[in-house]
Amino acid sequence: MAEFLIKVADEHGHLVQQVENGFSVAEVKERYAQQGYLVYWVKPRGLLAGGDVILFRRRKVKLEQFVIFNQQFVTLVRAGLPILNALDLLIRRQKNLFFRGVLENVRDRVRSGELLSDAFVAQGIFPKMYTTTLLAGEKSGNLEEVLNRFIAFQRLTISFKKKLKASLVYPALLVTMVTVMLSFLVTYVVPRFGELYQSLNAQLPATTVFMLELGTGARKYVFLFLGGIVAFIFLFWRWKNTDRGADRIDRFLQSLPGLGGIITKYQVANFSRIMATLLTGGLPLVPALETAGSSVGSRHMANGVNDAVRKVREGRPLARSLEEQGSFPDLAVEMIEVGESTGALPAMLTSVAEFYEEDVQAALTATMALIEPVILIVMGVIVAFVLISLYLPIFTLGAGGIH
Repeated sequence: MAEFLIKVADEHGHLVQQVENGFSVAEVKERYAQQGYLVYWVKPRGLLAGGDVILFRRRKVKLEQFVIFNQQFVTLVRAGLPILNALDLLIRRQKNLFFRGVLENVRDRVRSGELLSDAFVAQGIFPKMYTTTLLAGEKSGNLEEVLNRFIAFQRLTISFKKKLKASLVYPALLVTMVTVMLSFLVTYVVPRFGELYQSLNAQLPATTVFMLELGTGARKYVFLFLGGIVAFIFLFWRWKNTDRGADRIDRFLQSLPGLGGIITKYQVANFSRIMATLLTGGLPLVPALETAGSSVGSRHMANGVNDAVRKVREGRPLARSLEEQGSFPDLAVEMIEVGESTGALPAMLTSVAEFYEEDVQAALTATMALIEPVILIVMGVIVAFVLISLYLPIFTLGAGGIH
């Protein structure tokens, strides 16, 4: 199958442009026309069309939407429906055009004899943990159970991320308010006071002179400053996406007092939860370790897990291999070592995940409770300094006038 760029309109007139898999331009056009869409054009991906190079970006499926699909898929398979029939039914009910096209490609591949896991791997948009879970279920003949574990894991992940985001909303609003207010004071209010004091030709305190020079410079070079920020963000983003850059950033974040410990514990909890899910699903230790390493968000920890994979292949214990990387807390290593020695590694990894998830929640709540007043105090001190610097000459002039 090839990939095509397609532009269609639905029954409500909404235009959608996306990447679609198909055998030919005619086949893709006919498929969407039969579904009731108005097809504007279909072009082969990456080719020249009408003198213009087609540029595109692979879209992704929202995690919540993907979890719902898997829940419905498991329910249909458990009810005795064959995999192809279950996919057909879910495709017809799928309103997201991009996701529907992906599922149609999965169905066509399965119909042609491919494994379900291989069909999802071929799409290139699904996490390795999911495709590895499918493969383990297919090999063990227990697809429903492993998918249920994957769904349970993703629900916990979604819930945990929502709690983290909710905890960060108020501090983010405070920082935004401080930034906007200071920008307004420096670029608008301070220059107005500068014009006033220039007309009075008065002797100004050092703090007032500093604020007036800062305001004048900010107003004069504001566009140059913004351009520099944009360039810095662009270069930083490119460097962040390199392996070395991501590793350096992760090391720096994990070294921060207070916050670094929370980040490390969150990554350990995520790694442990993935490992427990894969091992319980019947996946061998090394493939589970490889998948978990590629699924964690920290590049530094992922590189450490990759080194541990090599040592486990050589026959070293998992706990000792992880301990030598220096990324895992001692308590997590000790719990994993107990799980290895007792033959209950999946259950112990689940305990590690639950312990650190609760620890992260408690630590984050305490940190946010401390950060919020600190932000307010800093904001108050800065605003007070600006206002005192601006109004101090007025008080001096008034006192001089009285005498």
